Amino acid sequence: MDHQDVDAAVAEMLRVLSPHTAKDWTVPAGPLEWTCWQTAAHIGHDLLAYAGQLAAQPADAYLPFDLNIRPTASPAEVLQAATACGRLLSSALAAADPTLRAWHWGPCDPEGFAAMGVAETLLHTHDITQGLSVNWLPPASLNAAVLKRLFPAAPPGDPTQVLLWCTGRRDLDGLPRQTSWRWEAARSD
Repeated sequence: MDHQDVDAAVAEMLRVLSPHTAKDWTVPAGPLEWTCWQTAAHIGHDLLAYAGQLAAQPADAYLPFDLNIRPTASPAEVLQAATACGRLLSSALAAADPTLRAWHWGPCDPEGFAAMGVAETLLHTHDITQGLSVNWLPPASLNAAVLKRLFPAAPPGDPTQVLLWCTGRRDLDGLPRQTSWRWEAARSD
């Protein structure tokens, strides 16, 4: 996965959510305790954090900075901030040497940061669409790439349904819903 995948995920987020910015974004985002507004801000936060990690290349911790979006920001402005953060991550990925390693619970390569950026964007866009009663599922091709990179032990099946199961968002063909999970972004190679 690379910067183009992040660009595609952010473009999909905008395509799906932009027509619904006049709705009430103070409702819970699907199964999350966060509101739709908070979830969109969280997308921006994570994309910015991943860009920062790639730029600074820390070996043992996250950088001590955070994204603060003004509480008065409209849903459209929150999406604009998340998009800016997505573009910063995309730029950092495009400039990164494939051998670069930066910390995310261990050494993580640029492909891992791209996969995490795509996953955060698509999964939380799905959460927001549930809160806003918008019928949408993340695109299978990007989900398959995320599964391959972050969930190598995932069961077979439709990539969208499997990714939602891997992240505790649904049951899967007789498998109980995940109550705890983590992805495998760090690699020692």
